[in-house]
Amino acid sequence: MTATGIPAAPAAAGRAGTALLAAMVAAQVATGLQPRPILLTSVVVLLLAAAALAFAAAVHTLPRAAAAFAAAVAAGYAAEWIGTRTGVPFGDYHYTGLLQPQPGGVPMIVALAWGGMGLAAHAAASAAAPASRAARVALGAAALTAWDLFLDPQMIRLGLWVWHEPGPYRGVPLGNFAGWLAVSLLVMVLIDLSLPDPAARSTGLTALYTVMAVMETIGFAVVFDPPDPLVAAAGGICMGVFVLLAWRRRWRK
Repeated sequence: MTATGIPAAPAAAGRAGTALLAAMVAAQVATGLQPRPILLTSVVVLLLAAAALAFAAAVHTLPRAAAAFAAAVAAGYAAEWIGTRTGVPFGDYHYTGLLQPQPGGVPMIVALAWGGMGLAAHAAASAAAPASRAARVALGAAALTAWDLFLDPQMIRLGLWVWHEPGPYRGVPLGNFAGWLAVSLLVMVLIDLSLPDPAARSTGLTALYTVMAVMETIGFAVVFDPPDPLVAAAGGICMGVFVLLAWRRRWRK
């Protein structure tokens, strides 16, 4: 036990998550200063995934957190593997060769992103609606889909994947977001079933979701060259809704 009464292992996991989150912010800032920051983009995702796993372990224990993370990664990878071959559920697209390794044609860094942000979105939803599994799953899926309002335009800018028939949202087909919502629902169900107390509040994971919302909004608004006010507003407002819902109970207290 620590002096505050928190068991040593969860406290250590929480400190590790905080350090990894700080490193992720530094790497995210660095990506905005580079013209084509492919390597740094991968570093950001690795730090995101590691921070999410550490924060989840601080609340749910490492084995349970790892099981939830692995389930989300597997679901994300399977959806991308099927999607690149059939066009379902996201639409017709393919990855370029810039992100490596790519087992089965799907970059592993993409699967890890599903796991890291899946945990963060689930935690935000759990903070907003702790008493209802259905609400947690629905809100978490919407919160994760909101992140894609930033992710797809950014990855298209970097040339990491290509839509065969570009759509109206910065080249992204609108059907992609319906596919994201469907896969995100599956990811939320798997995470919720993998955790011993899925409604347990994780301030670290909620902070991770919040930081991603703020960093992406600032990036598209003023940092990226050229800036994109449309994406900054769309992603910032949509992710911001879930940030406000997640922190509302704590602010009221």
